[in-house]
Amino acid sequence: MAKKTCDRKNERGRTRHTRAIQRDRSKRPVTPPPDEKIEQRLSKLLEPAIEAQAVCAKALGLRSRLLPLSVMVVIVISILWRQLGSGGSEVARLLRSEGLLWVPVLVVSQQAISLRLRTFPPQLFLHVLVHLLPLLQARWRQRQRPLSPVLAWAQQRYTHVLSVDGSTLDVLLCKVGLLRGSQQHPLAGKMMVLLNVCSWLPTAVWLERDSTVHDQRFWPRILQAIPPGALLLFDLGFTNFTSFAQAKHFTFITRLKEKVSVRIKRVHRYSPRLKDMVGEIGTGADKQLVRVVKVYYQGEWYAFLSNELDPTALPASHIVALYLQRWRIEDAFNIAKRLLGLAYFWTSSQRGVELQIWATWMLFVILVDLTDDIAAVLNRPFASLSMEMVYRGLYYFGQAYLRGEAQDPVIYLADNARWLGLIKRQRKQPAFLLPSLTNRSGP
Repeated sequence: MAKKTCDRKNERGRTRHTRAIQRDRSKRPVTPPPDEKIEQRLSKLLEPAIEAQAVCAKALGLRSRLLPLSVMVVIVISILWRQLGSGGSEVARLLRSEGLLWVPVLVVSQQAISLRLRTFPPQLFLHVLVHLLPLLQARWRQRQRPLSPVLAWAQQRYTHVLSVDGSTLDVLLCKVGLLRGSQQHPLAGKMMVLLNVCSWLPTAVWLERDSTVHDQRFWPRILQAIPPGALLLFDLGFTNFTSFAQAKHFTFITRLKEKVSVRIKRVHRYSPRLKDMVGEIGTGADKQLVRVVKVYYQGEWYAFLSNELDPTALPASHIVALYLQRWRIEDAFNIAKRLLGLAYFWTSSQRGVELQIWATWMLFVILVDLTDDIAAVLNRPFASLSMEMVYRGLYYFGQAYLRGEAQDPVIYLADNARWLGLIKRQRKQPAFLLPSLTNRSGP
């Protein structure tokens, strides 16, 4: 009974939070469109990806009409970028009066837009995102800027450095379709993201409509998506001996659950603050050898697990430092949800929810690309820059552009990085065992 009461309280808390965001956005004045230079950057990246979906759109039976894929992407991107409270009426007025991004003035009704947002095939938005990711990954590889020491070390030894985690989506408030008249506010589902820790670009995003689905249900897709020779970081919620046994083609690092029984077979190092051992976990077909590293820090023992048994290939100190990089995916969720608005859904239709999710990740990767451009100009690690302040700094670039004082957003933001707050304040890093890896800009 106590658990059910707690769950109802959490649901009411989510509802209040979502309703507060909805009310806040509905009362805001319309924000101005992005300036010409930012519009050109968005167009350069998105339009080729949109055009590449022509065959797929035709296969889905979409006819040439007033609101094709190109216009729908612009509409949803504009809703997110300008933080409009809802999709229909405000968008119709903006289209009629000034157009949106590279779409010219267009007369279309609010009802037509709302209907299109509820019925448009979301897989087309996903295909645009999938088409965009390799392009941005290639742009990332071409740039020259330092990585944090631990990631630079890992990049030389692994084909990819990846992190995976799931995030539950917020509640739905709009009452349409099957939700009309419902007394409950269902959650929108759960998304799972596989993130490249070095580039901050997702390599895969999965969505489940069931918000209660456990992270381990995604293991089959994760195992299939991990390239050979990669390093994967994940939290202890993914602990699954069967999946661990199948992870033969890549290396993983995670936390060790307290209740997991480990039968120690040999010891690499055993000191008052560090224990590096090889042990056996599981039974039957799941029986396997794993590496167990325990670190004593500020009065507590922290235990880590890896399938790399050789301490010369992956030292114990590096296991600790690399696991700290797992937090990058939490930062990505924070940007997507809080900064880009994925904590609030302006529709309750499943298709509309998916449109918003894929469009939000489109904006996320474009913002990552812009931030990485600035990091390259400043010759600083990506992680030392604040994506939030880059996003907010675009307003000041827009004002400078209108005054004729700036032409390139990357150059302007790099030149004014300090007073715009783009460079994060240096934080004291936990010493752990490897000051050579933790005393500079990360991990």
